[in-house]
Amino acid sequence: MYKVDLNSDLGESFGAYTIGMDSEILKYVSSANVACGYHAGDALVMEKTVTLAKEAGVAVGAHPGFPDLIGFGRRNLAANAEEFKAYTKYQMGALMAYTKAAGIKLQHVKPHGAMYNMAAKDKKLSLAICEAIKEVDDSVILLGLANSMMLEAGRELGLRVASEVFADRAYLEDGNLVPRSQPGAVIHDKDLAIARTVRMVTEGKVETITGKVIDIKADSICVHGDNPSALEFVKNIRAELEANGVTIANIDAIV
Repeated sequence: MYKVDLNSDLGESFGAYTIGMDSEILKYVSSANVACGYHAGDALVMEKTVTLAKEAGVAVGAHPGFPDLIGFGRRNLAANAEEFKAYTKYQMGALMAYTKAAGIKLQHVKPHGAMYNMAAKDKKLSLAICEAIKEVDDSVILLGLANSMMLEAGRELGLRVASEVFADRAYLEDGNLVPRSQPGAVIHDKDLAIARTVRMVTEGKVETITGKVIDIKADSICVHGDNPSALEFVKNIRAELEANGVTIANIDAIV
């Protein structure tokens, strides 16, 4: 029997600006990565998202990013390991105030955007994120890119780690994601995304943008909440996974 977590990046609205369809997506996912006010989100949005997740029975994770609201955290910053560690602690602490007030536990931490991609390729930056998690709460799970240095660093420090794959993103042959600046980086074809996702979960394989098939481990599947097709994707992906005998469960039940 296959078991996998289905997650989405939520709580990314800010002030008068609304991004995503959080209340609808929460009906289909098992874990939510909540923005912590740096790349997106604000105090009211964070509180509302945690409340909605609790009501939906969805596990909550912190989604720390770079302090770059204008760039949505997707621009590489010349930040060093010390800054990566401090940014992670700061944002974990902010979200934990809301999870504690709601009477739920912070399940995981998943870095966002450029922070996620930079750490996936840089062991020193990965260790900084993992040290932050361990020092704040070593029971919190690290959710990171499958086959990346982030997971390697987490294991070294004794953290529980979960291997994340992407339903709507294309892969390079080294297992990293195709940069968003390149054509074909984001998959908009629902049927293709679903077929790729089922294969990653049941076969542990994914076809890269060059056509090469590589091994991949799927503990958790991400569907980006700001993708215009996110709701349709997550609804259909869940239905197809369950039709293929896959149980949807939160990360804590898998790793």
